[in-house]
Amino acid sequence: MSRLGIAMMWLLHFLPLRGLRWLGIGLGLLLYAFVWGRRRVVITNFKICFPQWSRQQNRQCARQHFIYFAQAWLDRSWLWFGTPELISQRVELKGAQELIQNIQPTVVFAPHFVGLDVGWTALCMHLKQPMRTIYTPQANAVVDAWITKGRQRFGDVHLFLRKEGAQAIVSQLRKNGLLYLLPDMNYAQDESIFVPFYGVMAATVPSLSRFAKLGKAQVVPVVSRMTNRGYVVQVLPAWINYPTDDVLADTQLMNERLQTWIDDMPAQYFWVHQRFKSRPEGDPSLYGGKRL
Repeated sequence: MSRLGIAMMWLLHFLPLRGLRWLGIGLGLLLYAFVWGRRRVVITNFKICFPQWSRQQNRQCARQHFIYFAQAWLDRSWLWFGTPELISQRVELKGAQELIQNIQPTVVFAPHFVGLDVGWTALCMHLKQPMRTIYTPQANAVVDAWITKGRQRFGDVHLFLRKEGAQAIVSQLRKNGLLYLLPDMNYAQDESIFVPFYGVMAATVPSLSRFAKLGKAQVVPVVSRMTNRGYVVQVLPAWINYPTDDVLADTQLMNERLQTWIDDMPAQYFWVHQRFKSRPEGDPSLYGGKRL
């Protein structure tokens, strides 16, 4: 079944983008209707982060999120099978690229928007310096091989496994490498600190501040937005006076700036993730059932 699915993705990359997006609408609505567990997670996340929304606004944005999620997944067909020319037609890289092209240690803060793989590919295609990121292997070996191959199509790329540890990553950073980092999820609680996210304490990995400090690197945010014509990958200016000696304050600032980008396109953030899964000691679960 995995090989059949990958073969289907290869066939889908021949479709025009408009046709692929229509398929994504249908698939997204099916996911919203039948994947009730994840739908509950999305709706709960919206209740926590946007309590001012009406029930109708919440459900409408949740449906749109599942559509974007499905469209982004189907877009990996042309992202990982399409020609470089096709990708360049559908992906616009804009903004302060010169901040990355000045070859120096750089940590890219890439939040979990649905186009995160597009942002990675765009940078790999256009930048000269070595590209590194942290990768969690998939349980399915066939799917894992397809994803890793897709993410290594262009450039000088290495996917670090978490078990390789921080020392190898920092070593590459100090050699003027670029680390594509996605630290805005609820990972292992023993690796996280609690800082506010939309006013609610959320377990957050402080790796952005720590890797930037250890690697003596600048931090450059990259935000990927899905559009009707494909994607716009926006490279934003490097953060000034970041990191500091206060890891807690740095991580809180990361969340605050992330919120401004989410507010601009709330349906495109990765809300199917239980962002508030880990709770401070004594706090009940926010997703129902027993405390996670």
